Amino acid sequence: MSKSVCVYCSASNTIDMKHFESAVRVGNEIARRGYSLVYGAGEVGLMGAVASAVQKGGGKIIGVVPDALNREGMVFQDADELIVTRHMRDRKAQMEAHADVFVTLPGGFGTLDEVIEIITLKSLGYHNKPIVFLNTHHFFEPLIALFEYLCQERFAKQSVRHLYYFAKTVEEMFEYIEHYRPLPINGKVGSSI
Repeated sequence: MSKSVCVYCSASNTIDMKHFESAVRVGNEIARRGYSLVYGAGEVGLMGAVASAVQKGGGKIIGVVPDALNREGMVFQDADELIVTRHMRDRKAQMEAHADVFVTLPGGFGTLDEVIEIITLKSLGYHNKPIVFLNTHHFFEPLIALFEYLCQERFAKQSVRHLYYFAKTVEEMFEYIEHYRPLPINGKVGSSI
């Protein structure tokens, strides 16, 4: 069965080009492996780089955009399917519903908002899908330190470390996705994993 990979990432063109190289490699791999891309429908930044690479590789693209951002020059026009939602919250719900896997590339507050919510939902038993951060160029090292601090200070259980994975390379990221086994949970929302 083909996987749908939800990618959270920046929509900025002002960031270092090294991040674009990784985004293109992710898009290439999504297409090469026969997966579909689910993402925020952006035409620019890392969003646009991933989508363009998937398109060039012949992969399927599902873009999800809130109505307020559905503007020419902002939205990737060549998506196979474009889902327009009323609000940002609806957008996140649609992306979650269409995804089998969640991948996070470098990004800002919006990217962090999306992935933290997905981790939280997994911790509460709402889904049991893989969540992977692509930690190229050590971008997520401060976030790793924060996550560890939350556990150390007992604001999060030690078991949360099993909810997500930080990969150093694109290859390691897809290796994790391909070999992922859902976590055992006791079947009720709010349970500890």
